[in-house]
Amino acid sequence: MSAGGGSGGSGGSGRDPADGRSVDVAIVGAGIAGASVAYWLTRLDPTLSVAIVERDAGFAQASSQRSASSIRQQFSSPANIRMSQFGLAFLRDAAERLEVDGDRPELGLQTPGYLYLATPPQAAALRAQNAVQRAHGAPIELLAPEAMATRFPWLATADLELGALGEGVEGWFDGPALHAAVLRRARAQGARLVRGEVSGFELAGDGDTRRVNALRLSDGTRIACGHAVIAAGAWSRPVAAQAGIALPVHARRRTVFVFSCPEPLPACPLVIDPTGFWFRPEGRAFIGGTTPEPDEDDLPLEPNLGEFDETLWAAFAHRVPAFEALRIERAWAGYYEMNLWDHNALLGAHPAAANLLFATGFSGHGMQQAPAAGLGVAECVLHGGWRTLDLSDLSVARLAEGRRVLEANVIG
Repeated sequence: MSAGGGSGGSGGSGRDPADGRSVDVAIVGAGIAGASVAYWLTRLDPTLSVAIVERDAGFAQASSQRSASSIRQQFSSPANIRMSQFGLAFLRDAAERLEVDGDRPELGLQTPGYLYLATPPQAAALRAQNAVQRAHGAPIELLAPEAMATRFPWLATADLELGALGEGVEGWFDGPALHAAVLRRARAQGARLVRGEVSGFELAGDGDTRRVNALRLSDGTRIACGHAVIAAGAWSRPVAAQAGIALPVHARRRTVFVFSCPEPLPACPLVIDPTGFWFRPEGRAFIGGTTPEPDEDDLPLEPNLGEFDETLWAAFAHRVPAFEALRIERAWAGYYEMNLWDHNALLGAHPAAANLLFATGFSGHGMQQAPAAGLGVAECVLHGGWRTLDLSDLSVARLAEGRRVLEANVIG
């Protein structure tokens, strides 16, 4: 299966990684996507020299540190279902996979499920998506309003036709802990973290022979490389532009609100309301959010507190009457690396440069999909194509082909 222009087979080229100036693979971005690519590369081929270039040394703005860190299988496209199934298995094995010097990460994985709610006009689509999910091994249960009212007595169901619950295979985890553990393990396996900002790419050749020879950093450092990977999250578009590639990945701010409620909500899953908002438990409190209107690019990473009073509070109280007495505790903001082409990940080799690959554009799914995406991109580097998972539907080459992956279940 072609990766869309990947050259592959670069393992063990003999580049000297001693100072990070000449490596087999240079990765732009040390967030969860870049860290995952580095982890898999150094796991699959320990002889590789890998450098991860990161400008934000403390990850203060990184989406990996600001994610709601949830995982689901309720997608409508098979590739997304497969990626999250792989991600769940990775999380369950993370303590062993990511152990370093006897220290095993604790990710706090909980799987009470996602509960998608549908009004009568939305029910047929939810049933159709459920059929796709079940056909690909996702055990998602359909619930009538009466069943939901019995199971979740705190939920208002009068205007609902259907619910879909993935108990046991969907939930949430400690995303920052996962990011730290993957990056630490990648470095323990030999990946080198380089502090710096990419300011340009050295390219040679034309057409099918065009290649990246090196990265240039803003401090003048040159890093020669056999392959380059752009995994810069919400900043991937300006990085790609330095290589002459137009990428439809935009930084879209999302505010996450933390609130308390005096009444407990027993067995509360992550709830997706038909109007688009979501909420879930977070310890003794709850977190939640929605898609802002208008949804603009590159807004400051400051929470929009007015969004709650203007949009969310009444909607929360309608769905959960106990939320009439909720209290806002705090809020934070993070970026979705929103792929405006089709709201799905952009993976693998780009046809404009044979050895330039991408792991970006996850549109809010990056934390759960990074383990699978990192493996897929690593296999494209090593073998020129997908091996473990067929992620060809999500190839970045689809931009040039004019092909969209239609995913009906996009949250936010």
